Amino acid sequence: MANATTEPRFVMCVRNEGCEDLELREVYQRLPDARAARDGYARVVDESGEDYLYPESYFVPVRIPRKAQRVLATAT
Repeated sequence: MANATTEPRFVMCVRNEGCEDLELREVYQRLPDARAARDGYARVVDESGEDYLYPESYFVPVRIPRKAQRVLATAT
């Protein structure tokens, strides 16, 4: 299992059943949350700008260049 220092910072949504705040193929910032990960959830900043727990299976990790990470992390 990945820990807070190795887990991906950004993920792409590949499923959104029952989650109106998630857009398919959208890239989201993932926040570290070891307890949520143990329970099969990911803490993600969604379209509302707030972080919520979503099923981890709704996302895949993506590699983002460092410069783009700064832009995505500060976008509101």
